[in-house]
Amino acid sequence: MSKAAEILAELDHINDPSLMASSGLPDRKVIVYLLKEAQVILLPGYYHFSDLSPMEAFVELQACLEKEIRIVNNRIGDPSVDASAIADTFMSSLPQVKKLLMSDLQAIYDGDPAAKSKAEIILCYPGFYAVMIYRIAHVLYSLHVPYLPRVMAEYAHEKTGIDINPGATIGAYFCIDHGTGIVIGETAVIGEHVKLYQGVTIGARSFQLDKEGNPVKGGKRHPDIGSHVVIYANATILGGDTKVGDHSVIGGNVWLLHSVPPGSVIYYTGSQK
Repeated sequence: MSKAAEILAELDHINDPSLMASSGLPDRKVIVYLLKEAQVILLPGYYHFSDLSPMEAFVELQACLEKEIRIVNNRIGDPSVDASAIADTFMSSLPQVKKLLMSDLQAIYDGDPAAKSKAEIILCYPGFYAVMIYRIAHVLYSLHVPYLPRVMAEYAHEKTGIDINPGATIGAYFCIDHGTGIVIGETAVIGEHVKLYQGVTIGARSFQLDKEGNPVKGGKRHPDIGSHVVIYANATILGGDTKVGDHSVIGGNVWLLHSVPPGSVIYYTGSQK
């Protein structure tokens, strides 16, 4: 036996029995292709993929999406799910996705004096790019499609440094300025006309443990952020029962573990207890 064969054989014996074989799982590259086809449909002229026209991208996206949904449901979901109906519902949602994106585009343009045009935002701003992918992925998450929305979200994370779980609920006119290091958890709810700066975390506290010492999964773990809220750089807001009221301002570097009423201005003073 060659050394390579010996090493491969040793690697085969190092495994976690809970892991499934990779065969039958959706292809990450194909899921990224789905995103790129959706971008061609939503913003033709700004996004291009394989020289597809919007109509060609529409036809390919619907067919490929149906195939991937069927693959993933046969493997880990419910094989009886009608993949064609889910794909139809997703495609029908694209006008609403674009309406939300146009509101996000307007919010970024209005909220950033450095933005010379909306075209510049589409072409250059990582915040808009990450939110666009989130909007697409969130529809699939809402349709209970396994894996696909999370792969899309992690692709955006990889490209922009912005980590938005597709399960988060985010209202219209959402503005991310700079964006690097932003984290938004799965059960977060964010209202309309909210602006986040770089490094903001809307996250969970340490998980509760069950009798066996394992983390308790599920439940409401992330904060609710009201409408017309601004959260400045590196602020951290944690906890499923934490609510930030409408028209509040959360200053940079704030560590917030409790709810604040509408109209609050919270800032870091540097004092220690």
